[in-house]
Amino acid sequence: QVQLVESGGGSVQPGGSLTLSCAASGLTYRGYCMAWFRQAPGKEREAVAVISQGSGSTAYTDSVRGRFTASRDKSNNMLYLQMNSLKPEDTAKYYCAARQAYVCTSDSWSSGRMYSYWGQGTQVNVSS
Repeated sequence: QVQLVESGGGSVQPGGSLTLSCAASGLTYRGYCMAWFRQAPGKEREAVAVISQGSGSTAYTDSVRGRFTASRDKSNNMLYLQMNSLKPEDTAKYYCAARQAYVCTSDSWSSGRMYSYWGQGTQVNVSS
C-alpha cells in the first residue's frame, strides 16, 4: 500500500523560506516520478515541480522556477521542496504525488490525472 505523508508547512513572511518534506512508503516500482502540486482556496490545483526518483531530473512550473528546488533522498524514499523568496501568491495547500514512470519531465508531468498516489497535504501561508 502506497502512502505519502507531507510535512514542513507553516506560516512565513514574504521573502522567507520553507522546506516541505514528503515521506513515501510502499513504492516498490523500479521507476517512478514524484511531484508537488498546490491548491489555493477558490483556485484550481496547480503543478509545482516534479522529480524523477531514478535520474533526479526535474521540471518546474514557470512561477516557481529559480525560487523552488525539488530534491529526493532515494535511500530513504523522501521528497523535498525547498522554497525560497516566498510570495503571498505561494499560499496554498501543498500536496505530494507519485506515479509509476521512467520519464518524468515530459509535457504531461503537470497533469494531476497522471498521478496515482496523493498525500493529504500541508498548508503554506505567506503573509506579512
